[in-house]
Amino acid sequence: MPDQQKTPDHAEGAPAMVRRFRSFLPVVVDVETGGLNHRTDALLQIAAVIVRMDGTGRLYRAETHSCHVKPFEGANIDPKALEINGIRPDHPLRIAYGEQDALGRVFKPVRQEVRDTGCTRAILVGHNATFDLSFLNAAVERAGIRRNPFHPFGSFDTATLAGLAYGQTVLAKALRCAGMDWDGQEAHSAVYDAEKTADLFCEIVNQWDRNIGIPGY
Repeated sequence: MPDQQKTPDHAEGAPAMVRRFRSFLPVVVDVETGGLNHRTDALLQIAAVIVRMDGTGRLYRAETHSCHVKPFEGANIDPKALEINGIRPDHPLRIAYGEQDALGRVFKPVRQEVRDTGCTRAILVGHNATFDLSFLNAAVERAGIRRNPFHPFGSFDTATLAGLAYGQTVLAKALRCAGMDWDGQEAHSAVYDAEKTADLFCEIVNQWDRNIGIPGY
């Protein structure tokens, strides 16, 4: 029987991260928005957290990259959404960028990390990930960005993973079950939520790898 062609995730000498998730690089994303409809409501803030793997195969949270975003022309902003996230889009000290520029600033380090790890593409990790991915994809489409580093429909959802690992789907409750802190005063900031989601994702994967074993190793 002929030898099977080697794929990137099983290539000899490939970096560890490229093997762990079938050549996908997990990047944790959280968005703050002006509502729930990705087609009509404004993207107001985005944060992306790089996840890395150490020499023992353990995942950990690395750098965070974030931007405030100017609402696109004609965007809807629900006052109730602003009450939750505390964002004031018209605040004079709020440094915000148009969608194309904001996404470019976040995507650049993600693309670099994809190259550095030998991965083929980033995959979004989020708590209720379809929400964040839908807003991300809508902004990419509006901005006409052709080099989106993220998989267009694949994602890792920490609400699902936490439901499996801890029986909890609410981020705050799942973190507490995992022995981590949650500050309700900091919640609904894209940076804080993304970093906490990254910590939860890393903990769940690391627990699996310790107790079950790292797939493919």
